[in-house]
Parts: sequence; structure tokens; C-alpha cells
Amino acid sequence: MALLPWIVGAVVLVVVLLFFGLWAFNYRKVGPNQVLVISGRTSTVLEVDGRERTVGYRLQVGGGTFVMPFVETVDVLPLEVFSISVHCPEVLTAKGVIISAEAFGQVKAASEEPLLHRAVENFLSKGSSGITSVAQEVLDGHMRAALGMMAVEEIYSDRDGFAAQVRKTAGEDFARLGLELLSFALKDITDSQGYLQSLGARRIAEVKRDATLAQAETERDSAIQASEYRKQGDVARLAAETELAKATRDFEMQRADFQAAVNVKRAKADIAYDLERAKLSEELKKQEYTVRLTEKQLAAQVEEQEIVRREKELEATVKKPAEAMSTQARLEAEADAYRKELEAKGRAAGVRLEGAAHADVVRAEGQAEAESLTKKAEAFGRYNRAAMLEMMVKVMPDLARAVSEPLSKVEKIVMVGGAEGVQASKITGQVTGVLSQLPTLIESLTGIDLRRVIDAKLPPAGHADEPTDGKRG
Repeated sequence: MALLPWIVGAVVLVVVLLFFGLWAFNYRKVGPNQVLVISGRTSTVLEVDGRERTVGYRLQVGGGTFVMPFVETVDVLPLEVFSISVHCPEVLTAKGVIISAEAFGQVKAASEEPLLHRAVENFLSKGSSGITSVAQEVLDGHMRAALGMMAVEEIYSDRDGFAAQVRKTAGEDFARLGLELLSFALKDITDSQGYLQSLGARRIAEVKRDATLAQAETERDSAIQASEYRKQGDVARLAAETELAKATRDFEMQRADFQAAVNVKRAKADIAYDLERAKLSEELKKQEYTVRLTEKQLAAQVEEQEIVRREKELEATVKKPAEAMSTQARLEAEADAYRKELEAKGRAAGVRLEGAAHADVVRAEGQAEAESLTKKAEAFGRYNRAAMLEMMVKVMPDLARAVSEPLSKVEKIVMVGGAEGVQASKITGQVTGVLSQLPTLIESLTGIDLRRVIDAKLPPAGHADEPTDGKRG
């Protein structure tokens, strides 16, 4: 029982293999230039006129199909092109001339299905040899018919028309046979009586005659045309020479006008050049004068700035320190007086606490202290004025050095206008002038007339060792 499934499977496999083997053995294939004709079973086909009819075969153009074993049989019909040659000897043409003609063509079984059925029915048993034989006979008959309907001259001169006539008359017969005439052409025609040669000789004579006449006409036309061309050439040459003479005349006149205009322009340009040069020279002189004036103005501004700087320097080095010392002395005196006053008040308060007896003593001491403070303040004021005077006298050399020091640092001085010695004396004179203005500057800054103080301090002539106490004058 266990082997039964295996047996059944083996039988099924064998049956399947047999089926595929049978199918493969009965599957028939052909190329694209062949048609399979499978006979044995009926099928319906369509005719050219649209009618349907029943036949006992079916067609397979190219490819393959399965053929039922023991029921259907298979035949092959070629669909390739066959070349045929047609020779028609001794054919009487339309004008009674006997000629021989040779042509060639290509035929094949029709590809359209209704015509293909006709080809299968007509040539399946005959094969390719039957197709070429029948096609040759059909073409031979239609070629003879066409030759009999046309003259030799027409056939010779219009071969394409002759071939078209044959294809037209033979096409119907080929369609009924299931064939297709692909091409047809006349290859050659001959005759045994020299008719074609005579036609050729006459045509040759006509051609020669026409060539001679044409040559004569050509020579005549050439001579006439040459004469005409020579005449036209002479006329054109004379006209060209005339035009050239006119152009030369106009050119010379225009050149003279241009030269005159150039001369005028050149003269104007020369005058304009001289004027422009004079203007530029004048402008240059103006610029030089402006530069010199500007240099003088700048020099004057520099001197003014230097004077301002020196005044500020004197103010910073003399007036400000003197004012500071005076303010300091005044503040110290006020502070000392205030301290003394406080001490006096303290002592007075102590005296009042001790008793009324000491009141007079305290008042006397206060008055004495007040007088002392007053004298000290007056003496300090005198001392402050003398100190300020002494400081001013000491600082004057420094001021003179500060005024002249910038000149020692100048590497080069360019003087504009005047002699060299005169300009140098101007510089030293300016330095001396600045120094001479110092007493005036000190008086404007401090209120002290330095000249009067010096005159008051110096003894008269002959009294050099008389003491000066500041009270003379």
C-alpha cells in the first residue's frame, strides 16, 4: 500500500512526459519567407470580393503551430522572390516590323491572405519551379501582346511606358493565380532586317544636321554677340574715361579747396597757439605772484602764532605761579589770624572763668595779638611783592631763552625779497623786539611796572653802595 502513491506519481510523470514529447514532435515551425499549409480540418476564408468560403486547410505565415497527429498534415509553400527572364523572338509590331525582345521580372506568391489562398491552391504541389514556369509563360504572352500594340520607335524610345503596359495587362492574371509581379523591365530589342540600324542612321544624320546648324547658329550668334560686346565695351571704356576725367577734375578742385581750408585752419591754429601761450604765461606769472603772496601771509601768520605762543608761555611760567604764591600767602595769613583769634577767644573765655579781675589783661593781650597779626600781614604783603619781583627777574633769562630757542632749532630759513643781511637783521630785530615787550607783558599780567621797580631799586650815579629798602621814590 505504501508503494501505490509512488507508482501513481511515476505513471503521471510518464504520461506528462509523453504528452510534452508528442506536442514537441508535432509543433512545426517555418521561417518568415515560408507559409505552413495544415490540411485535415476545415476553416473559413475570405475571398477578394468579400465572400466567405469553407476550405479544408489553414495557413500559418512564418512562426510555428501545433499539428494534430493523425488528423492534420503539413506542407510548405515558399514566399520568396523569384527572378524570371522572358525572350520573345520574331514578334510583329504594330507597323509590321519584326523584332526580338528580351525582358526580366521578379514574382512571388502574394502576401495578402485572399490571394495567398489562391497561390496555395494553385502552386502547393508545384513549388518554386511551378511558380517561375507559370509566371514566365504569363509574362511572355502579355509581352508579345504589348509589342504587337506599339511601334518600334515607341518601344525603343519609351521603354518605361512599354514595361508599365506589360505590368498593367499581366497584373490581373497574376492576381487570379495568387502571384504578385514586383517588377518588370525591357532589357533589349533587336531585329534581323536592319530596321533599328536604319532608325539609328537616320537619327544620327538628323542629329549631325542639327548639330551643324546649331554650330553655325552658335558661331553667328557668337560673332554678333562679340561685336555687340565689343561695341558695348568701347562705349563703356569711353564712358569710364569720361567719368575718370570728371572725377579727376572734381578731385583736384576738392583737393585745392581742402588745401585752402587746411591753410586757413593752420593759420588760425598758429594764432590761437600764440594767444594761448601768452595767456598761459600771464597765468603762470599770476600763480607765481599768488605763491609769493601766500608765502608772505603764511610767514606773517607763523609770526603771529609764535607771539601768541610766547604770551601764553609767559602767562603760564610767570603770572600763574605768582598768583598761586600770592593766594597761598594770603590763605596762610588768614588761617594764622583765624587760629590766633580762636586762641584769643579761648584764653578770654578762660580769663572770664577765672574772674573779672583778669578781663583787662585779656583785652590787652587780644589787642596786642591783633596788632601783631596786622603787622605780620603787612610785612607778608611786602614780602610777597618782593618775592614776586625777584621771581620775575629770575625768570626773564628763561623767557629770553624760550623766545630765541625756536630759532636755534631751525635748519634753514628761506627769505623772500630783500638782501640777505637785511633779512637776517630783521630776524634778530624781531627777537629783540619780543624781549623788549616783556616788561609790558608782565605789567599786563601782574599789574607791576617792572621798569619803575628797577628804577626804584637802582641807586643814582655815584651812590652805588647806598642801601635800598624799597621805600625810595
